[in-house]
Amino acid sequence: MLAAGVGALLLILSMAAQSATRVEGVRVWPAPDHTRLVLDVAGQVEHNIFSLKGPSRLVIDLKNADLKTDFGRLDLSGSPIRKIRSAPRNGSDLRVVLDLKADIKPRSFQLEPNGQYGHRLVVDLIDEGGRKFDEPAKPTVTQDSAGKRDIVVVVDAGHGGEDPGAIGPRGTREKDVVLKMARTLASLIDKQPGYTAKLTRTGDYYIGLRNRTLLARKHNADLFVSVHADAFRTPQPKGASVFALSQRGATSETARWLAQSENRSDLTGGVSLDGRDDTLAGVLLDLSMTASINASLGVGSSVLGNLGKVAKLHKSGVEQAAFVVLKSPDIPSILVEAGFISNPQEEKNLSTQWYRDKLAKAIMSGVDEYFQKTPPPGTLLAWQKQQRRGSASVSQYRIQRGDTLSGVARENETTVSELMQFNGLRDDRVMVGQTIRIPAS
Repeated sequence: MLAAGVGALLLILSMAAQSATRVEGVRVWPAPDHTRLVLDVAGQVEHNIFSLKGPSRLVIDLKNADLKTDFGRLDLSGSPIRKIRSAPRNGSDLRVVLDLKADIKPRSFQLEPNGQYGHRLVVDLIDEGGRKFDEPAKPTVTQDSAGKRDIVVVVDAGHGGEDPGAIGPRGTREKDVVLKMARTLASLIDKQPGYTAKLTRTGDYYIGLRNRTLLARKHNADLFVSVHADAFRTPQPKGASVFALSQRGATSETARWLAQSENRSDLTGGVSLDGRDDTLAGVLLDLSMTASINASLGVGSSVLGNLGKVAKLHKSGVEQAAFVVLKSPDIPSILVEAGFISNPQEEKNLSTQWYRDKLAKAIMSGVDEYFQKTPPPGTLLAWQKQQRRGSASVSQYRIQRGDTLSGVARENETTVSELMQFNGLRDDRVMVGQTIRIPAS
């Protein structure tokens, strides 16, 4: 009887040990405003976290868990973690202790398996007292142009850190490709007189989708360009695309699928209009959003046209979808899909520096082409355009039957708003026989 009882007890203990959730791996992703610790677990795990002071520590208790990885091999450089310790607790539980360099604000959540990783427990160590993101510098001023500022373009490399983005047939990760391309684009922008570039991320770490647009606002951006290289369900789709925001939703099935895929990374956020009446706030937001979308479509069309000179296009026009990173109501924003990484040939192209450089140069050409025509007030480009206009001759045009102001503007390589301002018009209506002045382009 005693032997049978002991055997049964051992069997129960063995079954309990086998049912414990295994911690199979660990990763650390340091970012400017936080560090992300990721534990690979065999399944959902019940856990609890709390902070201790004197010295600073973070305790992570995992219920019914077993450690199957080595914390000692982890590279902790660039993170607030001095050391990671672990020990069994209450017989079947696991306690993990992070010895910290300073106090942090912890946040934890679990992620479902994706194409690269299984179940994960994520612990964010948020440095509230330290540097959030790179502090936005004052807009660069060109000294020999009457103190006019540079146009600020914020370049956003999609995904990063624990979020690899799309993965090609040969294992090429979207997050790596777009970071290299974003760096090249930012370098080209900085070399162009009258422009300054800022990157949302400079390394392999993740930034929330809403935080990317907030960062653009901190930098007083005139334009936000998010660079991606996404995938589709099948390997056939190929070609570069440019997206602007759609208030009604996506314009194609592919666009809808891509928007849903991107937005899954971040499910919170919104625009704040504190202190405004609901009706007034709605009107202001609608007006701002409409202007922003129109400008986005303008710069997007210019970028797409230049991309079409160096690469195959997926669609001939700018598409519109509800990407979260495009939802800034006051900053023109475009999302550039450099190609489909799920297509074997495009994956191969995007893995090469020469092809990424070619795409980056095309994007820069499109951006400059747009801003040369419609530069923001107070910028070097706006001042240069005014100088050219002042020194150029002015022509006149007599309105014919069937003419519209937009058609006249298009024929003379100018804009409706510029013609209205140049001729003192209150709206865009013109009459047959009316003579308007045309500034030299």
